Amino acid sequence: MIEKKICMVGAFAVGKTSLVRRFVTSCFSEQYQTTIGVTVDKKSVTVDGAAVTFVLWDLYGEDQFQKLRPSYLRGSSGYVLVLDGMRRATLDIAVQIQHTVTETLGPVPFVVIINKVDRQTDWEITDQDLAQLAQRGWTLLMGSAKTGQGVEDAFTTLARAMLLTPEASHRSGEAYGS
Repeated sequence: MIEKKICMVGAFAVGKTSLVRRFVTSCFSEQYQTTIGVTVDKKSVTVDGAAVTFVLWDLYGEDQFQKLRPSYLRGSSGYVLVLDGMRRATLDIAVQIQHTVTETLGPVPFVVIINKVDRQTDWEITDQDLAQLAQRGWTLLMGSAKTGQGVEDAFTTLARAMLLTPEASHRSGEAYGS
């Protein structure tokens, strides 16, 4: 069994906790819960014949008062960068967070999930914004914590990227990729 620490990062109230809950328990709640610090969950999956346990670190959302703590990122094998399609400002914060994560961890695999695709008609993030992110080489996926659309795909895509990275073969038996 391969165990990988994955951090959920993004701006405040983009849906990180809801995406984790949807992925781990297949549930969604309309009640908003603010993450204070970090919440940890686990889920085991099989991806391309490899058994992988995700240790999911759901980190508090970044805003003007609270910045991402690099110490929470240490030991991560990858991360999910979450944007709220209905709030353009979450894209700018995501770019800053991605820079912080890369400075802290180096070039580890990540995927971007633009949450709330079930409300895409209300999105402030445009196709042009998405094209600019794709030009950065970011793996972009659309999803909805509410409906579950794209959630499994995001984690499967991340698992495949982590299993293909050179350090994955060196760390496959180590917890959290440390």
